[in-house]
Amino acid sequence: MASHAADAHGGHAPTSSGKYIQIAVILFTLTALEVLLYELCYGSLKGAGMATALSPWFVELLLGLSALKFWFVAMFYMHLKQDIKILSWVFAFSLVIAVVVIVALFILFAYTRGLFWAGVPW
Repeated sequence: MASHAADAHGGHAPTSSGKYIQIAVILFTLTALEVLLYELCYGSLKGAGMATALSPWFVELLLGLSALKFWFVAMFYMHLKQDIKILSWVFAFSLVIAVVVIVALFILFAYTRGLFWAGVPW
């Protein structure tokens, strides 16, 4: 019986509902961390002790948490984890390119802030 279910899903056993609940809990936790990060840096918890340490890294931390959530959604809810490996490699390569472009833009914007004509606030 189990082999028939695995054959019907391309040779892989179907993901159990418990695994989906675990992923949902992880996604909820990551979203709660994003909201907490915002509240610490700009919201009602701004005066807390961690706010001064996290504020300079707000965008980077938020992008990291969002990328992690994106990975979980793509791997489990879009079934990339169960597809052929080349699709996972294409996804990972595209994600690496996106990260490189975003980091390059951060470096570019940080560099232009130091130029003499960029003395005005954004």
